[in-house]
Amino acid sequence: MRVVEDIGTMRSLCREQRRRGARVGFVPTMGCLHEGHLSLVRLARSRADWVVASVFVNPTQFAPGEDYDRYPRDLDRDRSALEAEGCDVLFAPSREAMYPQAVRTRVIVEGLSEKLCGRSRPGHFAGVATVVLKLLHIVEPDVAVFGEKDAQQLVIVRRLVADLDLDVEIEAGPTVREPDGLAASSRNAYLTADQRRQATCLIRALRGAESLVELGERRAARLVETMRRIIEAEPAAEIDYVAVVDPQTLEDLETLGGRALAALAVRVGRTRLIDNTWLNVGR
Repeated sequence: MRVVEDIGTMRSLCREQRRRGARVGFVPTMGCLHEGHLSLVRLARSRADWVVASVFVNPTQFAPGEDYDRYPRDLDRDRSALEAEGCDVLFAPSREAMYPQAVRTRVIVEGLSEKLCGRSRPGHFAGVATVVLKLLHIVEPDVAVFGEKDAQQLVIVRRLVADLDLDVEIEAGPTVREPDGLAASSRNAYLTADQRRQATCLIRALRGAESLVELGERRAARLVETMRRIIEAEPAAEIDYVAVVDPQTLEDLETLGGRALAALAVRVGRTRLIDNTWLNVGR
């Protein structure tokens, strides 16, 4: 596996592969890789001939006071994990390479970026959309793979690609869960043993909503109420939001009539965790 830090070199390598007729797959990450990331690499490998994974902790999606400086980083471990998965290139640019000057251009996907996580993290999705667009222009992949665990990000990236006519397929990989049901996340490392136990309230809340839907409940408010009650039973858990929304517009729903997204964000101690599940009516 080749490790590339220079943008020009990365672009040249990808263009050479396409000239040879190879289908290029891409998995963008912020590193500290876990099984969730590696499952996306495997999905990219199944959809492409040549796979690039990036590791870049993007400063523009962190607000002042968030965890940019303490965000876990272990490039040597990430390199070994990607090589074991048969990744062809690790693109690991520096902050200076990606942002050589003060950022004056931002990409904003209006109407989607302000909802859910965007309410409590203003500017976050502008940072996400901007860096994703930059990475897609550098790698120019045929297919890029994102995880369903970051459902709002996935909706925003798909709309970005559609609105700007980017020639790339966006593939979604299912959420990978740890044995206790917690969604795989780099931020899980912040949790103490007791906090981790309490953090399972996220998946318990989502499963509670799924059970109600299976029993015939269609009122979104009832589902939200149930999820909130399960989370609030844990003393270390502080709700940011609990919502049942339309999977394309992210608008709050009143009644389920098809596929819906149950999404939540909860702080456990100092650690902010997100999770979601699909609620399907009429299966």
